[in-house]
Amino acid sequence: MNQTATFHLAIPISSVAQAKEFYAQSLGCEIGRENKSAVIFNFYGTQLVGHVTQKTLERQDGIYPRHLGLILPTYSAWQQIKDRAKEQKIRFYGEPKLRFPDQALEHYCFFLEDPFYNLLEFKFYRQPEVIFGGRELDLIGDTAIRN
Repeated sequence: MNQTATFHLAIPISSVAQAKEFYAQSLGCEIGRENKSAVIFNFYGTQLVGHVTQKTLERQDGIYPRHLGLILPTYSAWQQIKDRAKEQKIRFYGEPKLRFPDQALEHYCFFLEDPFYNLLEFKFYRQPEVIFGGRELDLIGDTAIRN
C-alpha cells in the first residue's frame, strides 16, 4: 500500500467536557468537531473520537487485550509526551520502561489511563524496521503483565 492512511479509533467516554480536559488540556491534542454526545481529537495524527455512553465504564484487568498505542518517530518525541504526562499528573498504568533490552525489539514504552479507563500506550523503537518486520521473532507484548 503506497498511500498514507489516517487511523481512526472510536472510544467510549462518559463526558465530553472530561474528555476535552484530559485529551486537549492535559495531553495537548487539538479538538475537532464536537457535540453533546461526541468529540473528535487529533491524537498525534490519529483521529480519536470519544462517544458518550450511558453504560458503566470499568477498568480493565490489564493492558491486554485492548489498548490504543502510538509509536513515536524519535526518542525525544516519546520523552516529551512522557514528561508532559508527568507534569500534568496523568495516571500512568505502570512505570515507563525499556522492553526487550539489548534485543532487536528493544523499545521504550509507557501506558496512560484516561478518565474512562481507556489505556494509551506510547512507544519508541530503537530499530524501526522491526515495527512491521522481524517476522523471525516471536516476542509480542509483555508476558509479565498479561491477565
